[in-house]
Amino acid sequence: VLVHTAFDLIPLFIFIGGGATMSALYLGRLALRNPDVSWDRKNNPEPWNNLEPTQQYKLFKVNMDYSKLKKNGPDF
Repeated sequence: VLVHTAFDLIPLFIFIGGGATMSALYLGRLALRNPDVSWDRKNNPEPWNNLEPTQQYKLFKVNMDYSKLKKNGPDF
């Protein structure tokens, strides 16, 4: 069945392609921006210790102002 003869399948391909694209982009964001992922274990074995309390790494912030947070732990 060719797509140009079955017009009912066009929305299916659009939504499946969009969902696959969004999931690939989210996976890439998790791999590159998440502090739990360590790409360079020799020079930066614990990247979560280099985070400032004002740095936002979550995708969404809900009622949170990161600029007003204070560091409550020791420096590593």
